[in-house]
Amino acid sequence: MDRGFYSEGNINALFQNHYKFLIAVQKSLKLAQTTLDEIRDTMRTRSSYNSQFKLYYYSRTVDWDYREMKKRSGTIKTGERRLYLHLYYNDQKVVDDKAALNTLLDTLEAELVAGNPDPEHEKLYKKYYEISTTPVRSITVTPKQDAIDQAEKNYGFFALISNDIRDPLEALGIYRSKDIIEKALGNLKERLNMRRTSVSSEQNLEGKLFVQLVALIYLSYINKTMSDHNLYKDSTMHELLDDLDVIEYFEQLGHRPHVGEITRKQADLYKSLGVEIPS
Repeated sequence: MDRGFYSEGNINALFQNHYKFLIAVQKSLKLAQTTLDEIRDTMRTRSSYNSQFKLYYYSRTVDWDYREMKKRSGTIKTGERRLYLHLYYNDQKVVDDKAALNTLLDTLEAELVAGNPDPEHEKLYKKYYEISTTPVRSITVTPKQDAIDQAEKNYGFFALISNDIRDPLEALGIYRSKDIIEKALGNLKERLNMRRTSVSSEQNLEGKLFVQLVALIYLSYINKTMSDHNLYKDSTMHELLDDLDVIEYFEQLGHRPHVGEITRKQADLYKSLGVEIPS
């Protein structure tokens, strides 16, 4: 699950119902921040780097303060539960996060200097700036560098917790696999043209949904196989399908069908996808 699903109540409920889970959490969460403060400067070593994901990783076992209210008695049951905390660091994410912060600061400064502050940004003004007004009513805006440095210290890091998955790279692979679902929904709407159903009966709708489901199974399989065989480093799914789309299949009544020329690259793609090469 994404960070938006994290809450103390949700984690306790998952434990209570004996569900296995993997969920992203805010870096500012005490559970993550305490460990991050310990290993922030020592985590980025060669032995902690993974070339497949292009990031550094660290993992440890932590205790979760479990609370459960008994329905009948109303008493609170407390205890500790085991959690695996996985931390990751991505250099590129640092660049992206700093660029996003500077864009935000540019917006805040422009609003303040123009004398047109946004009420929704009031907390951000106080957090990042010292604001003063001169006798001639001009506004002076001075950045609070300590606050900016504090915000930037965790850039590039992100965290996952799980009560089941001990290996940090396995956890990251599983967490990222949720992208398949998100991309599948996008494929349904865009690539498979399901933004509008365009049918005149419930029977036609059911038929179209079935065809879309079969197509989506193919797309999801291709996506997983491309990820497993690292094919995305050379092409997108659209480019891969375009490479195979040019193969021609000929049929003539009374004769055996035959397939046009297949290049070595196309044959390699079929093998990687686990599909028998047409002949």
